[in-house]
Amino acid sequence: MQPGFILHPIIPVFFMLTISQLYTYPVKSMGGIDLTTARLTDRGFEYDRRWMLVDQNNRFISQRESPRLALLQPGILADGLSITHKINGDQLIIPFTPKGENITAVIWDDICELQLVDPAADAWLSNILERSCRLVYMPDNCSRRVDDSYSFNGELTSLSDAYPLLMIGQSSLDDLNSRLDIPVPMNRFRPNIVFTGGEPYHEDDMSHFAINGINLYGVKPCARCPIPTIDQNTAIASKEPIKTLATYRARNNKVYFGQNLLFDGGGVIRVGDLIID
Repeated sequence: MQPGFILHPIIPVFFMLTISQLYTYPVKSMGGIDLTTARLTDRGFEYDRRWMLVDQNNRFISQRESPRLALLQPGILADGLSITHKINGDQLIIPFTPKGENITAVIWDDICELQLVDPAADAWLSNILERSCRLVYMPDNCSRRVDDSYSFNGELTSLSDAYPLLMIGQSSLDDLNSRLDIPVPMNRFRPNIVFTGGEPYHEDDMSHFAINGINLYGVKPCARCPIPTIDQNTAIASKEPIKTLATYRARNNKVYFGQNLLFDGGGVIRVGDLIID
């Protein structure tokens, strides 16, 4: 070896953790938007779960009780959102600036001051879902904190179930699909961040890592509700993949798949970024 020459070890591609997909879900329980670049705000990815539907009691509505929400696909426009029905093509346009008054709404155990969006949007969505509902928006002055049992610095979340980000490894889905008669796509699990590389369920043990200089923390494995059993293109539910996951990913009567994340500060995450684990 020549003097001064340093031999660096070759890192197998399999062990390099690389961001492969990014998603934001502007309206809770509707379809996700596939991104190449995602900007972190104080409560997760930009636009993520800033809108949701509420019932006549101002309690949140999700695919758990209204599977047809899966058929509604948001899009981001220059001055608002579009919501398009995946089957019949009907479309609703929602300006970024809501028109309505503030109401008190309930999401799980949290009570939030949210803003009504537009009566015309309420009528369109009520017709599609065949139930009375109203669309609400989370303004910047609404601060919903993460459960104190898992937070570090009073972190916020949007109108997600509990945490600002969810991450899943592609290897984990590949392992699950190897056990299923009919494989399922990643959209069943509604992650914000998907990565390639690593062993199946590598994310289970990722307590602290960095992406593009941003520190992220795995704080709680994601306990899965029935939503992954709903086909996101047809809104038809079945028993899988929860039935199979329950045979090897169950603990204390809950089934786990994916890792909930918190993070420090802001920044931008891009497809192709490396995860420094």
